Amino acid sequence: MTNAPSLTVTAPGKVNLGLRVAARRVDGFQELDTIFATISLHDDVTVALGGEGVHGNVEDARAIKTEEALPGMTEGNLAWRAADAWLRAAREAANEGDAPIPTGVRIDLVKRIPIAAGLGGGSSDAAAVLRALDALQPGRVDVMRVARELGSDVPFFVAGYPSARGRGRGERLTPVELPSRWLVLHNPGISVPVREAYASLAAFGPPLDHEAMQDAWRSGASLRLRNDLQPGVTGAYPEVRDALNALREVGLEAPTLSGSGATCFGVAPSEDAAHDAAGRLMAMRPGAFTSVVGSPWLRDDVRSV
Repeated sequence: MTNAPSLTVTAPGKVNLGLRVAARRVDGFQELDTIFATISLHDDVTVALGGEGVHGNVEDARAIKTEEALPGMTEGNLAWRAADAWLRAAREAANEGDAPIPTGVRIDLVKRIPIAAGLGGGSSDAAAVLRALDALQPGRVDVMRVARELGSDVPFFVAGYPSARGRGRGERLTPVELPSRWLVLHNPGISVPVREAYASLAAFGPPLDHEAMQDAWRSGASLRLRNDLQPGVTGAYPEVRDALNALREVGLEAPTLSGSGATCFGVAPSEDAAHDAAGRLMAMRPGAFTSVVGSPWLRDDVRSV
């Protein structure tokens, strides 16, 4: 293993700049319309070929601990499942005369993004594994097909867009060009199960005005964001309602739930304003997780180690 080629991939989190739940699909999933935007809070995923099966290590570098246990590098981890799916797909696609199929994948994950928090950390880790494997073994596997099978957010992270509109389950992607702005993330220290968030949906939402949101984001005009999951989540979790109120109290714009939560975010007019608001939040609510991030985040995310 020491001589095996390896790559480290930066796995950014995301926020949802608006989230519409339009209908329930025949496959049991929800029809979504959202704009994904990467954030500078990120995990690091190092991938190497070698050994047998999927194995590795998870380093817990999170700044927030919730009741949600951090999964090790086992089949409970979406990064593990991504590597396992890639190995199976490589075997299925193999033709006579192809280079030998790898027998194993090692993953070393440094985890910073809170889990079960609406920030897409697990999906981004899975996508990072697929991106690294595609760089190590170009073209052997259709990684976007694998991504679609793993989860709704994984295709966005595999595509590598800083921001994109996602429709369907989130896999139908159209890149969106947005300038980076400063956000403050605020999580009350709880986890909201995705199934529970969707089960609490009060009603399917009307179309989002993406053009107006994008214009306001670019110009700095008054910004309005909507997440159709927010009313149900705040009704079930008063801690999330309090987090949104706290973001308003420190003067941040458009406080909104990201994904299914429990992380909320507000938009600041500048980096200094974001840090000032974050400092006030940390003083007011020392038990919560607060972080200043840039979004969308441009990054050089695949590198040899």
